[in-house]
Amino acid sequence: MRITPGDFESPEVRSLISDHLQEMRATSPACSVHALDLTKMRDPRLSFWTVWAHSDADERLAGCGALKDLDGEGEIKTMRTVPVMRGRGVARLMLEHIISQARARNFSRVSLETGSQDFFSPARSLYYAHGFTECPPFGDYTEDPNSVFMTLAL
Repeated sequence: MRITPGDFESPEVRSLISDHLQEMRATSPACSVHALDLTKMRDPRLSFWTVWAHSDADERLAGCGALKDLDGEGEIKTMRTVPVMRGRGVARLMLEHIISQARARNFSRVSLETGSQDFFSPARSLYYAHGFTECPPFGDYTEDPNSVFMTLAL
């Protein structure tokens, strides 16, 4: 697998972001959906990457992730793995890349918001396994029973 800068004009990327938004809207109340659409992902403070899986026959989009600069701290956004690629290390690879980028930018910490529902349990497990701990809301977030806020000091 390889990580590349994301291309918002790529049909595969556009489809993945659309699927991500649809799934977030289907699993969380509307007031608790913090996923970004393509317009908001073009924020100059946001870096976006894609993971591509190779086979003998082709290369296919396996997932994506983003890092938003919050003035010296980072926020993980848009972590998504294509359903057929789940369980193959795509999210772990992207998370490690994002943490590495945050360290290279001298961020003091990297934080994220994810859902509190059972659907998000695999994501929370991944973050816990990488040293993230729960924290209060950060940035523009407020307390929300549908959200879990996590952070990792760098």
